[in-house]
Amino acid sequence: MSDEYAGPAIEAGDGVADGTWADESEFTGWEDGSAEDDGFDQGGPAPTLAVVGRPNVGKSTLVNRLIGRREAVVQDVPGVTRDRVSHDALWRGRRFTVVDTGGWDPMASGLQAEVTAQAERAMQTSDAVLVVVDASVGATETEDAIAKVLRRSKRPVILAVNKVDDERAEADAAALWSLGLGEPIAVSGLHGRGSGDLLDAVLEALPTAPEEFVGSGGGPRRVALIGRPNVGKSSLLNKLTGESRSVVHAVAGTTVDPVDSLVEIDGQLWRFVDTAGLRRRVNQAKGMEYYASLRTQTALESAEVAIALIDSSTPITEQDQRVISMVIDSGRALVIALNKADLVDADRRAEVEDEVLRDLARVAWAQRINISAQSGRGVHRLAPAMTRALESWDRRIPTGRLNSWLGELIAATPPPVRGGKQPRVLFATQASNRPPTFVLFTTGFLEAGYRRFIERRLREDFEFTGSPVRVNVRVREKRGAKK
Repeated sequence: MSDEYAGPAIEAGDGVADGTWADESEFTGWEDGSAEDDGFDQGGPAPTLAVVGRPNVGKSTLVNRLIGRREAVVQDVPGVTRDRVSHDALWRGRRFTVVDTGGWDPMASGLQAEVTAQAERAMQTSDAVLVVVDASVGATETEDAIAKVLRRSKRPVILAVNKVDDERAEADAAALWSLGLGEPIAVSGLHGRGSGDLLDAVLEALPTAPEEFVGSGGGPRRVALIGRPNVGKSSLLNKLTGESRSVVHAVAGTTVDPVDSLVEIDGQLWRFVDTAGLRRRVNQAKGMEYYASLRTQTALESAEVAIALIDSSTPITEQDQRVISMVIDSGRALVIALNKADLVDADRRAEVEDEVLRDLARVAWAQRINISAQSGRGVHRLAPAMTRALESWDRRIPTGRLNSWLGELIAATPPPVRGGKQPRVLFATQASNRPPTFVLFTTGFLEAGYRRFIERRLREDFEFTGSPVRVNVRVREKRGAKK
């Protein structure tokens, strides 16, 4: 068989006559169908347990023990958790949501007062409350204040006495009957001691269905709010939810844990995650910042679409571009929100356009929206943009239509000659969606520029707006080559 290449167009029967591939079924190994299901979105809403207590009693450590995985950021300093942070949990076949809160301090001011307000809001909106007390310290004025509030409420209360690492500390736990919140349950969030008994008590206190839930049926699409510190992620989440869901403060880096919120927009339910601002590369971060960066990456990987917030009142930075790179690498759908539009004058608006064209050229396919999270200007345009991006992210092109389109494209614009020979494309298939991934089977290597040309035309002709598109090439081995 000659090694000469007949031409660039896809030919009927190519790859079939010589027995290389029989039909499209040969390519099913590249099809994955859909994103993985985490198993928690099934069966409707779950009841909610709020975990409260004063700072540094080990709430986040205990939360990680209850949910069976390390999700809450933990560090041996008070005040690491600031927002209400939701985690899905499963025990004895029952699902429930654990809401980790910041330290409750009735005498706090400034940022800590905002944190306390979030904890109080969690107590008011949950189906049951878990109060955590440090066994080595005992009941303080703060615990007395919490108990006084909870005794007046109608919420079921579970009292967990943490840091009971051995039998010697059990007497300290028994002394907390005095709070009037029921039987103290001795646990060790660090070692897991007593965690099974605590989980059993939680299930007894929780109803089988949540008391309040707003939204329609079906699993909500998952959205990650991502950006560098202080670009307005928490302000946007608060504007969307219509409540003070995340702590907002002038101090950059207020958010540490990803903050989950169910938001209904125009009758459709979305699950938004407010993430920690990315200051630097993960491998250069330390301590709390390092774990916060990991949680941000995890939140992005579990999302379906990302809203990348950029502060339009200041020049686009390297951190902004790093955020965009994270979204591209994750393969998630993308909407770019240029926030703080109310602070931009006419001169700055022209500068923003130039910066976007220059610094964000690689994501020209993403929709860009000017918004003001503070005033709400332009926020209503986010939901249609996310819907369009997710439609592109989910889209599949039938193999016959794809090959017909590609044959016409290559006939009009053949691939460049490489090594004196012109490669032919034998067959193409969409291996997967989420994101759309295409595989071209060829007789030779396709230059990177030509692959980008095919990607651009795929976007234009099949309307892949807001979604990354990946084009992979597999070169057919010559007949007689060793396997």
